[in-house]
Amino acid sequence: MNSIASRLLAAFIISLGLFASAAAQDFPSRPVRLIIGFGAGGLGDMAGRALAQQLSTTLGKPVIVENMPGAGGSTAASTAARAAPDGHTMLWVSGQNAIAPSMFKSLPYNWATDLAPVAPVGKFDYIIVVGKDSPFKTLREAIDASKKDPAKFNIGVISAGSAQHLNALWFRSITGMDVPTVHFRTTGELVGALIAGNVQMVFETLPGVVAQVQAGTLRALAVSSDKRLASLPNVPTAAEAGVPEYKMTSWNGIVVPAKTPRDIVMRLNKELALAVATDAVKKRFAELNVDPLTGSPEDLQNIFQSDLERWRQVITDAKIQPQ
Repeated sequence: MNSIASRLLAAFIISLGLFASAAAQDFPSRPVRLIIGFGAGGLGDMAGRALAQQLSTTLGKPVIVENMPGAGGSTAASTAARAAPDGHTMLWVSGQNAIAPSMFKSLPYNWATDLAPVAPVGKFDYIIVVGKDSPFKTLREAIDASKKDPAKFNIGVISAGSAQHLNALWFRSITGMDVPTVHFRTTGELVGALIAGNVQMVFETLPGVVAQVQAGTLRALAVSSDKRLASLPNVPTAAEAGVPEYKMTSWNGIVVPAKTPRDIVMRLNKELALAVATDAVKKRFAELNVDPLTGSPEDLQNIFQSDLERWRQVITDAKIQPQ
C-alpha cells in the first residue's frame, strides 16, 4: 500500500471514530424502544417496564415497551436485529435465547453476528414444588418414590422446550429419575394439575409460584440457587436437600443490534446499572422475586454462552429433535 493510500485509509478510520463519538454524544435523539418477546402482564414484561420507566428519566427520552411474543422469542429478536444500530432499539433477553439455537433447526437471527450484549439486569431462581396434600415432605422422599413406583409419578412443566422443561430433564438425569414429564400451556393449568394430583412434582420459576407457596397452596421442596432465599427462608437449596449438582438461575439482560457504536453500548450499560440500583426498580424487582444484576457486556455474553452450552448438552442427551 503506497503512502497516499495509507493516509487515505487512516483518515477514513479516524472519520469513522469521530462519527461514532458524535453519534454517542447525540444519543438519545428520539424515544428509545425496548422490545420484549413476551406478552403483557408476564414476569419479563413487568420487570422490563419497571426498568424502562426508570430509564426514561435517566436518558431524558421516553423508553417505550413493545411486546412481541411468539416463536420462542425469535420474532422479537429478529426485529431487534434488523433495527438501526444506533442505540434506539433495545431487546430484553433471557435464558430462553440460549435455548433457542438448540431447539430450532434455524433461527431468523444469530446472537453472535446480529446482536451486541449490553448488560445483565436481573436473575431469578427455579423451585421444585408439590401440592399441599402431597405425601412428600422432602425432595429425597419424592425422588425415592419416583424410583420405587415410576408408573405413578409424573413431573409437570410448562411448554416443551421451555427452561422449566429443560430444568426438569436435567434434574431427572442428575438423579436417575426415570419418569415422564407432562407439559401444560400455562402455569395456572400446571398448578391446577398438581393440586388435583395429576402430576406429582413441578418445576417452575420462583416468581411463577411463590405466591402459592407463601399462601400454603403448594409446598416447596427445594430452590435451585446456591443459598436460601429471603422470600422463602425455610425452603432448602437443592444441595441441602441432597442434590448438590442441581444449581441453576435464570436471567434477563439487554442487547442491541450488532454494529451499535461501542460508546453507545457503554452509555446504555452505565444507565442500566444506575437504573437497576434505584430504589424504585429494586422494590419492583423484589415484588417480582427478581434479584437485580449488573455487569459488563462481556459478563452478559459469558452468561449466555454458559447457558447455551449447558442446554445444548441437556437437549442432546434427551434426544430432543430440533424443530
